[in-house]
Amino acid sequence: MDKEIYALAFDIGTTGVKTCLFKIGKTIELLEAATEGYKLYIMPNGGAEQDPDEWWQAMCSTSKLVIKKSKIDPAKIYGISFCSQMQGLVLVDKNGNHVRRAFSYMDQRATEELKKGIAYGPQIAGANIAKLLPSLAITGAVAASVKDPVWKYKWTEANEPENFARVHKWLDVKEYLICRMTGEFVMTKDSAFGALLYDHREGHRCWSPTICKLLGVNMDHLARIVDCTAKVGELREEQAKELGLVPGIAVYGGGGDATLIGVGAGATGLGDTHIYQGTSGWASTVVDKSIVDANAMIAAVVGAADGIYNYFAELETAGKCVEWVKDHLALDEIDIYLNKQHDLRRKNADIEVVYTGLYDYMMAVIDSIPAGSGGVIFTPWLHGNRCPFEDPNARGMFFNISLETGKTEMLRAVVEGVCFHLRWFLETQDKKVKTSNTVRFVGGGALSDVTAQILADCTGRVIETVDSPQNVGAVGAAVLIAIDAGIIEKVQDAKQIIPAKKTFTPNMKNKAIYDKNFEVFKKLYKSNKENFADLNKLN
Repeated sequence: MDKEIYALAFDIGTTGVKTCLFKIGKTIELLEAATEGYKLYIMPNGGAEQDPDEWWQAMCSTSKLVIKKSKIDPAKIYGISFCSQMQGLVLVDKNGNHVRRAFSYMDQRATEELKKGIAYGPQIAGANIAKLLPSLAITGAVAASVKDPVWKYKWTEANEPENFARVHKWLDVKEYLICRMTGEFVMTKDSAFGALLYDHREGHRCWSPTICKLLGVNMDHLARIVDCTAKVGELREEQAKELGLVPGIAVYGGGGDATLIGVGAGATGLGDTHIYQGTSGWASTVVDKSIVDANAMIAAVVGAADGIYNYFAELETAGKCVEWVKDHLALDEIDIYLNKQHDLRRKNADIEVVYTGLYDYMMAVIDSIPAGSGGVIFTPWLHGNRCPFEDPNARGMFFNISLETGKTEMLRAVVEGVCFHLRWFLETQDKKVKTSNTVRFVGGGALSDVTAQILADCTGRVIETVDSPQNVGAVGAAVLIAIDAGIIEKVQDAKQIIPAKKTFTPNMKNKAIYDKNFEVFKKLYKSNKENFADLNKLN
């Protein structure tokens, strides 16, 4: 008889948790899911923090809910795994309690620490040559961004010495939650790589004393490194009660979102490319060696299995731009959102269609506007940008507005602007690797067929979506449990059980329009770099 197990996966995002209960056998079946949000604290000095207790409370309430809805006996759950935001910094004491709120990956306060630590003297791509070269050789990347966690660590040391004195371990987001569940201080290999202190070379695969010394990191603060598939401990009694589970359930290392979303997308073979659009966005291609484009801020990050890397380019605000335009352009437009109630009506070919939510209604409106948004171009840099240029001062803008421009054109321009930046990723990656002609598209943005078609038209690639694209991170986490349970042999096997659900082929007439607008899009940052600095530079 074929083996079947139940697995609980927590997807810890920037704005909320998705908790998913799966049955895994010949396929991965989502039984129940629940979501709950928490705050992202944005500060005027560039800070971006989250409260780990809010993560935990959201996990507890959603865990209890999915168990109640599924009617599954918690004792039947084989294991717990995680997919989470990466490059956070959670500093904890000897008891595993956080000594301050967690730094989000979006935090950009540590400009002075970056300058003192690496951005001085003879430089290449903004990094001191004497530190850049050993970093690239040992870690396959370099901590050259103000948003990299080591500079948040150094910022705490410089600005909050009392908190820093209490630090026992440096953890990432899911590692804090693993510690809270099990009492174990661990860091999975992909999280260790994200800390940019990890010696990824074959025969090493450990924290690098050389890089820690170069950057001034106390190695006693670093946790034990484990595999993503490793069972790291068991759920403790008190925490089991809070989660509505039973003690003793196996807890696995899991992986970061950049690691596991590609797994959940079924893009696990060498050369497979996937695009993600959630709060943030990225393009990632599976490769078998470390590759770095320091000028474009792209690196091949360690994957969920040894010898597998994800060549990864990230956009800080992707779906967040769509959320922003919903809140600030759609919600105050009577013609778009009638009386701010969920009674959304629109005539299509003289037939009145009623939509179930604002998001679907927005997509229908966007679909009524021709490609190119009447020449209006939006830049999706609402919280700075990392790739293919690093600039925390960069911001979003609408370019080329005319008297004929309406809010509907602006709505579409936002979706197109995000797709332009994702195309920029693909073309930049193609300078070092071969991205795939067929791309898996996942995340909340992939719920919209309109967005998927715009992405196909903009990039000229065939775009595929999968079932429940908003839950692929949790699916990837479940895959790791399936490997340990012996249901599948390795990470690469995930693509066999995660088929494409829909396919979108590019409209080449629309692509011709997008080709023209894209060339202008790429010039907008260079033309406005000094303006962004004048308006937004913190010091």
